[in-house]
Amino acid sequence: MKKILFVCHGNICRSPMAEYVMKDLVKKAGVEDEFQIASAATSREEIGNPVYPPVRRKLAEHGISCDGHAARQLRNSDYEEYDLLIGMDKANLRNMYRICGGDFNDKMHLLMEYAGRPEQEVADPWYTDDFDATWRDVLAGCQGLLDDLMYRG
Repeated sequence: MKKILFVCHGNICRSPMAEYVMKDLVKKAGVEDEFQIASAATSREEIGNPVYPPVRRKLAEHGISCDGHAARQLRNSDYEEYDLLIGMDKANLRNMYRICGGDFNDKMHLLMEYAGRPEQEVADPWYTDDFDATWRDVLAGCQGLLDDLMYRG
C-alpha cells in the first residue's frame, strides 16, 4: 500500500483538491485499494473546517465529492506513517521540514515535480482567486505522481 499525504497551508484549498483528485484518479485506474491518500495543513488556522466552497464547486464540476473533509494539521508522526508527503509550495515544504524534524528518507516533495516542473508551485487560489489554474496544476501533478508510482516504481 502506497500512503500519500498532500500538504498546504490551511488544508481547505490545494491539499484537499489534490487529495480528492488523486483518489479519483486511482479509483478510475482500478487501483484504489493500493493507496491511502489524505491531506493536512502546516498551520492551525482552518483546523476542523470543510473544503473551501469554490474548491468544492471546482471538484464537483468534475464529478468529485469532498464530503466529510475536515482540515487537520500535519503531525510529526505523519512522517513515519506516510510514504510521501507532497507540498504545494516551497513555504509548505519548509514548514513540513520544521514540523517533521527534517526529511531523512527523501519522502517530501513538491507536487509540480511530478508534472515535470520542479521549480513551479501550485497556484494558491486563496490569493489568486483562479481556481482553474489551481485545478490544472493539481491535475497535472497528480497524474504525473500516479504515473510515477505505477510505471516507474
